[in-house]
Amino acid sequence: MADPNTIKNVFKRNVKALKLRPSIGQSTALTHVHVVDGTTCEIVSGSKRLTVDVGKDAGGNDAGPGPGILERAALGSCLAIGYATWAAYLEIPIDDIKVDVETEFDARGQFGVADIPPGFKSIRYSVTIESPASEEEIKRLVEKADKYSPVRDDFQRAIPIQRELTIKSSIKEWT
Repeated sequence: MADPNTIKNVFKRNVKALKLRPSIGQSTALTHVHVVDGTTCEIVSGSKRLTVDVGKDAGGNDAGPGPGILERAALGSCLAIGYATWAAYLEIPIDDIKVDVETEFDARGQFGVADIPPGFKSIRYSVTIESPASEEEIKRLVEKADKYSPVRDDFQRAIPIQRELTIKSSIKEWT
């Protein structure tokens, strides 16, 4: 388990490296998604593998968490990791961190039965931090971590998105 000193030292090392060579922080990430059984998706990103699916009530196999769960998990875990990291860097002792992420949605948009956005209507998160530190220190930590959270930023800011489509015919020609 990573202790606060290890987290702080790695954070400081990364800050120093990025200041010296900003280009090392610029990259492209790729995740592969392959439908393997109806709605069950196999996700591969580097050495990480994950199965994603929707529940039987949505026609799926219920073989793993669905995309909405992953969105909430991505935000909550990014925030929690950020709180732990900034606490270590700022030398604020933390005993426990919990983040709950709640979303509102209207499935009519997803199924095309109403002219409304198909995604979340709102996102809320609740943070519980147990610490012997003062309330002011914890608030400063949370503000700093929220400000620099990449996933929180992704949800908050419009990001350009593009699609490339490749169509391969599965029709066999007779010769």
